[in-house]
Amino acid sequence: MKSNIVDYGAFKSLSRDDFLEKLEEGYTIIDVRRQDEWDSTGVIEGSVKITFFDESGQYDAKAFLDTFSKVVTQKDQPFILVCAHANRTKSIGEFLGLKMGYKHVFELDGGVLMMVGLI
Repeated sequence: MKSNIVDYGAFKSLSRDDFLEKLEEGYTIIDVRRQDEWDSTGVIEGSVKITFFDESGQYDAKAFLDTFSKVVTQKDQPFILVCAHANRTKSIGEFLGLKMGYKHVFELDGGVLMMVGLI
């Protein structure tokens, strides 16, 4: 299978197939959506739910990082960010990769809605 991983520097974007491969390898999945979104579509099995942006687009980076750092405990621990369409994960991936120094940041291209066939 040909890899379709896109490298954005601070993070890498995974195709559906690459995501499923990383999932089998045991990568940590961080679902950054809100409670209403989790309720609407469900979550990918094994995901850790940590909201980043609220309904109005505001965020509390410190609160997010407090919870996130308990799940991703090492800067070189690989993890995959997921949201609805992969818009938020690009911003968060850049923040975690560039500003916070995480080395193996991935995001699911197309987001959870692509995985469940809603887009």
